[in-house]
Order: sequence, then structure tokens, then C-alpha cells
Amino acid sequence: MEQITIKKVSLSDINQLQKIGKETFFETFSESNTEENMANYLTEGFSFEKLTDELNNSTSMFYFALSQNEVIGYLKINFGQSQTELKDEKALEIERIYVLKEYHGKNVGQVLYQKAMEIAKEKKQTMFG
Repeated sequence: MEQITIKKVSLSDINQLQKIGKETFFETFSESNTEENMANYLTEGFSFEKLTDELNNSTSMFYFALSQNEVIGYLKINFGQSQTELKDEKALEIERIYVLKEYHGKNVGQVLYQKAMEIAKEKKQTMFG
């Protein structure tokens, strides 16, 4: 079983975040979208400007899942007003857990989920997603 490590994403990791974001999103949604829609979303949804805003937002956090120093997945969590739905100050929202297809079934998503649970516990918040 491969060792999976978790690392908080910072602005200096933006290239890696853009790469894993685009790659996992494409793997997950390309079959159910037109090429044009996919290209538009990948360009806009993972632009440096958008990712910089998200990384600079103190009520959102990103974490990488790494295997042998390679980014294989990521987690995005939101607090308070960054939440997409409840906007509950006492809750932590998991907005995204994405893992490269070749690592599906290898517990990577579970490890990222556990990280979100730890953070929720530390901050004494309930979790939803």
C-alpha cells in the first residue's frame, strides 16, 4: 500500500493546483459534456486569477494528496460565507474531493475526507458536503 501524505496548498503551489484541478475535472466530467463546454470551464474554472482568489480567501483551504511527492488528488473545504450552500458559521463544507482515476479505490479520497474531519474537529464545526 502506497504512503499517502497530505499537504496544505499555498500560492506557490498554484501551478500544481491548476494541473490536478484540470486533470481530475476532465477525467470526471468530460464524457457528459461537450468539448466546447469542457474547454470553457477548464479555462475559466481553473484560471490563475480564480485560483489565486480562492487561495487568498481565508475561509477556503486546499490540501493535496501526495504519493511519492506526486500530487494525485486534492480537497477543497469552505467555512462561513465561502460555503456554496448552507453558509453556516459552525459548519465546514467539503466542496471538492478529486482523485486521479488511476488512484481510485486506493483510499486517497478517504484520507482527504479524514483530513476534513480533523479540521472540523479542531475548529469544533460540523461537516457537510
